[in-house]
Amino acid sequence: MAQEQILSVSGKSGLFKLVGQMKNGIIVESIVDGKRFPVHGSAKVSALEEISIYTDTDEVPLREVFKAIHKKESGKQTINHKESDAKIKSLFEEVLPEYDRERVYASDMAKVVRWYNLLIEHDAFDPNDEVAAEDAAVDETEKKETKAAPKKTAKKPAVAKAGSKSAPKKPSGGGKITAPRKAGGTQRGS
Repeated sequence: MAQEQILSVSGKSGLFKLVGQMKNGIIVESIVDGKRFPVHGSAKVSALEEISIYTDTDEVPLREVFKAIHKKESGKQTINHKESDAKIKSLFEEVLPEYDRERVYASDMAKVVRWYNLLIEHDAFDPNDEVAAEDAAVDETEKKETKAAPKKTAKKPAVAKAGSKSAPKKPSGGGKITAPRKAGGTQRGS
């Protein structure tokens, strides 16, 4: 499942799939139990694709952290997010040794571990999805670039000789064009 479709909603535990839009928000479905509910525009919603982890030099997309955990655990779930802070930090030091120790808190790490376990448990994470999404984006870009622009042909202005039948006619009524009146009712100012 593409990570741009998987969301975290503030105030709600777990992860959600985007299933629809409404006038003033979105409709999401829980990955865990499949229950759907509306999320209004005032709620903070983040796609997992947009989340990054601070490192000493840059930011690493959450997807890369998930891939590292996936590789370490051979595609299986990792430690429980309720483990001690020391165990969770130890896991992070293995999968992302350059994480910023001042800006990435144990609670953030526990949330990443929880999300990873949810995705694996509900078969919603495939480390190869990104490659397929990138290939599709490249194909779409190539199609747009290779599409020939429609040719515009310049039309010659219509020039009529005086007295010819094809001379453009001026509208009657002094050149004033008016919209037709609605049936029934009167016009204002009459």
